[in-house]
Amino acid sequence: MNINGSCHCGNIKYQAEGEFGDLLSCNCSICSKRGALLWFIPRPQLTISTPEQDLQSYTFNTHKIKHYFCPKCGCAPFGIGSDGKGNEMAAINARCADDVDLSEFKINHFDGKSL
Repeated sequence: MNINGSCHCGNIKYQAEGEFGDLLSCNCSICSKRGALLWFIPRPQLTISTPEQDLQSYTFNTHKIKHYFCPKCGCAPFGIGSDGKGNEMAAINARCADDVDLSEFKINHFDGKSL
C-alpha cells in the first residue's frame, strides 16, 4: 500500500510504502511539542517528491536524526535516522499522512524524555 502525505501547504510531499500498524507517541522535547505520532519504515520505502533544496532539517541532542520540516508552513512530515542496528529508517509523522483515520490505530508510548 502506498500512503501519500505532505506538510500543511503541500510544499513537501512524500509517498510511503507499507501498512500502518501501531503508532508511537514519544515524549521527547521535539515530538511532544510537535504532537507527532510516528510510524517507522525502512528508508528505501519513503519517496520524497520535493526537491532537496526545498526541505529544511533540524537536529539536536545526538544529531542522529534529521527532522525535516517545511520552511513555508513549519509542518514536520518525517524524519530520517538509523535504528540501533545501523539500518536507515524514516519516521513518518502519521498526522501528515493523507486520508488516514488515526483513531483506528493503537498508540504506544515511548519515554524519549528520559534518554
